[in-house]
Amino acid sequence: MAVLPESNINLSNGVEFVQQPSLTWYIDKNTNRIQGEISGADAVAQAVDIILNVERFRWQIYSPNSGMQWDGLIGQDPGYVASELQRRITDALSVDDRIRGISDFSYSVSGNTLTASFTVNTVYGSKQTTVEVNIT
Repeated sequence: MAVLPESNINLSNGVEFVQQPSLTWYIDKNTNRIQGEISGADAVAQAVDIILNVERFRWQIYSPNSGMQWDGLIGQDPGYVASELQRRITDALSVDDRIRGISDFSYSVSGNTLTASFTVNTVYGSKQTTVEVNIT
């Protein structure tokens, strides 16, 4: 009697990895409703928005690998927030294999708000994005 499951699958020639389509539901920001499907660059842009707007480790519906860790940035020194923000954004976006990284990271402080601008480099091209942190 066999203890391990038996299979006719032959893995001696290796495994071929196939990129799956990036088809996802389209969330219309104006109506806050799901309206159809999108893929490609639009799907990645929507994924970036979702990743950067979901607090990491807070919601059980999301994987612990998903989301941005904003906790601990509010009320800190602008220099610390800028350097930590770049690291955290890179870490948050690295879970999506369609995103190759971020570049052109810059920030500005206006009153109590630190605004970070950066380019998200994806397999479909680049997208300019900004995020804001309240530093008081």
